Amino acid sequence: MLPNVISKTITLEDGREIIIETGALAKQADGAVVVRMGNAMLLATVVSKKEAGEGVDFLPMSVDYQEKFAASGKIPGGFLKREGRLSDYEILISRIVDRAIRPIFPEDYHADTQIMITLMSSDDQVLPDCLAGLAASAALSVSDIPFNGPISEVRVAKIDGKLVINPTPEALETASLEFIVAGSSEFILMVEGEANEIMEDEMVEAIQFAHEEIKRHCEVQKELTKEVGKEQKREYCHEKEDLALFDKMKAELYDKCYAAVGMLSPNKTERGAAIDTIKSDFIASLGEEHEYEASLIGPYFKKIHKEAARNLTLNEKKRLDGRKLDEVRPIWSVVDYLPSAHGSAVFTRGETQSVTTCTLGTKLDEQMVDGATISGYNKFFLHYNFPAFSTGEVRPNRGPGRREVGHGNLAMRALRKVLPPVNENPYTIRVVSDILESNGSSSMATVCAGSLALMDAGIQIKSPVTGIAMGMISDATTGNYSILSDILGDEDHLGDMDFKVTGTAKGITACQMDLKVEGLDYSVLKEALYQAKDGRLHILEEISKTLAEPKGEMKPHTPRSYNLTIPKELIGAVIGPGGKVIQEIQKDTGATIVIEEVDNEGKINIFSNNQDSMDSAISRIKAIVAQPEIGETYTGKVKNIMPFGAFVEFMPGKDGLLHISEIKWERLENMDGVLEPGEEIMVKLIDVDKKTGKFKLSRKVLLPKPDKSEKKD
Repeated sequence: MLPNVISKTITLEDGREIIIETGALAKQADGAVVVRMGNAMLLATVVSKKEAGEGVDFLPMSVDYQEKFAASGKIPGGFLKREGRLSDYEILISRIVDRAIRPIFPEDYHADTQIMITLMSSDDQVLPDCLAGLAASAALSVSDIPFNGPISEVRVAKIDGKLVINPTPEALETASLEFIVAGSSEFILMVEGEANEIMEDEMVEAIQFAHEEIKRHCEVQKELTKEVGKEQKREYCHEKEDLALFDKMKAELYDKCYAAVGMLSPNKTERGAAIDTIKSDFIASLGEEHEYEASLIGPYFKKIHKEAARNLTLNEKKRLDGRKLDEVRPIWSVVDYLPSAHGSAVFTRGETQSVTTCTLGTKLDEQMVDGATISGYNKFFLHYNFPAFSTGEVRPNRGPGRREVGHGNLAMRALRKVLPPVNENPYTIRVVSDILESNGSSSMATVCAGSLALMDAGIQIKSPVTGIAMGMISDATTGNYSILSDILGDEDHLGDMDFKVTGTAKGITACQMDLKVEGLDYSVLKEALYQAKDGRLHILEEISKTLAEPKGEMKPHTPRSYNLTIPKELIGAVIGPGGKVIQEIQKDTGATIVIEEVDNEGKINIFSNNQDSMDSAISRIKAIVAQPEIGETYTGKVKNIMPFGAFVEFMPGKDGLLHISEIKWERLENMDGVLEPGEEIMVKLIDVDKKTGKFKLSRKVLLPKPDKSEKKD
């Protein structure tokens, strides 16, 4: 019997239950819960320091989601045989939870905070990622850590025309849309997912449906908080105050900042220099010895600058670079930019630029996935790189961070929806986006460049995909707001929303929304979606000027593919003992050959950059798998001479007996000097022994039969 366990149950519409328990595990954490659905169990813990670090003016929070291999009865691979760094899948779930939880903390809370969510037990009928946000919020709810929750996350999917909450993995395979939605009782906070080219109203309907379920989860958490006695949160004071300094700075600098942001320059370096000058001039005016708190000058200036920039947009409907609210920055693009790549494109929008490549490989290039709950192979993957020089910075190159993993995943989901079906695409496809300039919307530039690179490579995608990042600046007091299309980096930092939408001319394929304020009204959400649609279609029109549809032919150096299907029992013949035959064919022809058993048949894929190489490999494999036919004539090679005849290899790997009586019409007494090993002769297959399967050959039937009258003479 578990001690002092407090439990709450959420019952889904279909009768499945989500159980939240606290009081048994990890009691030295500030808050800990176990969330269970079926046999899936997640342990969520949260710990936060009592005091903030010196000079910290933000929330230093980390969220880590990890799946234990023991949860699914597996032992980790590799030499160490233990869980290591988080996989991309775990990083993506960690990011989803972080993006949902972070906005609900008080703005003045700056203590180091760590949320850890661990999958302790798995269930192949339960996707744990849709429970992670609920678990994190519940752990905060049973702690004394201040936060403006609770919140919850659910997965909403449309299956057979019906919206479903947290469907099973099997049911999800046929879904036309799939979104992870996070929210509080009042507002939506985060959305991420993909869809099969759906319309905007259908997306809003799905989000509203998810929100109704989220509200129920939040009410259960409020009951849990009350029952554990954690309604009163800890007191804290993480920000110094110097009101005299702030008043002085506001009075002296607000108008200057307003004028600087109102210069409406499209160049972010010029805008940044103007703002930096205002700050440095003010610091110089104070002198070396002043009575103000110097550490507050930076945060206060940032606050004043932000207010000035936001008011410029709210009051005058002007943007920092002079564009209209719904105007997209100038676009230029080219394809086939890198001559040696299978497909390449450059996409530039304003001061954001992506150079993207598409590389086509064989089945041997598939990405192996070996996780605690997910195993298999990926035939399509996209990598996003964000080097420091793209923003004019200097920092060590330590490999992809969480942001790069997340941006790459969003672009991958957007493009995946338009790829040819797996049975029509023999290639493994890798798309790589290198961001060379960045001033907002680099993930959406990746989507646009990725579409162009795929089409340049000759991949027959259904239609091009484009993406746009939307922003919003709002005033909660007045209700005034402005929705911004194709946001700048500064507008992202200064605004209240980052809403990325991707899609084709037919509809939405993926989205990612993050809110930095509490909530977004559905009418505003719908307005943002339709403004995003106009922007996407404009971008689609622009890239179509470069390339409107996939090229009909692949590049000469792109590997060609040829597929063969053979009987299952002949797979071994193609492979040969220890792989000898297939390795020999690959060595001799230069082609890459992949063979596997699928649906009780042998599926062979042959890849080569050279047509002669391809033809040679195809010919040799067809010769191996060809079935001997009685009555057919073959060119054979004498293998062995016996007293009663010769064994002749008339097809690769197939020998038949050429009896002494079948060599010539004339009677032969012995085999002396008749045939030589290695000699090539024409033979005909005259019979196959039904019991032994042995082949009987004849040479004489191919020779002119002697005239009987001549024989008498």
